[in-house]
Amino acid sequence: MAVGTGLGGNCTGCVICSEENGCSTCQQRLFLFIRREGIRQYGKCVHDCPHGYFGVRGQEVNRCRKCGTTCESCFSQDFCIQCKRRFYLYKGKCLPTCPLGTAAQQSTRECQEECELGPWGSWSPCMHHGKTCGSAWGLETRVREAGHAEQEEAATCQVLSESRKCAIRRPCPGERNPSPKKGRRDRRPRKDRKTDRQLDVRPRRPQA
Repeated sequence: MAVGTGLGGNCTGCVICSEENGCSTCQQRLFLFIRREGIRQYGKCVHDCPHGYFGVRGQEVNRCRKCGTTCESCFSQDFCIQCKRRFYLYKGKCLPTCPLGTAAQQSTRECQEECELGPWGSWSPCMHHGKTCGSAWGLETRVREAGHAEQEEAATCQVLSESRKCAIRRPCPGERNPSPKKGRRDRRPRKDRKTDRQLDVRPRRPQA
């Protein structure tokens, strides 16, 4: 049973309460929250600890303890849920800067892990100056895309690519003209050739 009336009805849920300092012992399952004003302090029994505090259950009394100096709210002394200004949340810790391999998200004040890369894709066709045909050395490329990310996180995701040398041994359509057949100019009837020879013969002048 509570003793005294307390301040402003602060003896609600108390087992031991004083008018000067409020509650000092709470009923089972309630947390004792100590509010300090200057050199004075007042006790109050609450179901949930206020913002910036976390609950610790003990054998004799359950208490509300203050979060760390960089935490705005926390689950325990070693695990923050939200950080104060100018700090970033990373794995339950509030840090002034995000560690290597993470990117700071200004909207949530959290350190976001860099995107996980997926498997390599297939090699592209071998190309040389934009063509996939001909007889030359070209390059083929493949990419490795990042995993799914939110719109804000997409800025930190990078697509990796690599290229390697390859040989192109495929003729381009229409570029291979048939070479003249051997002996084509001489494939005429014999009589034409005889006529040519006869036309080329000029009469000789009689000798004096």
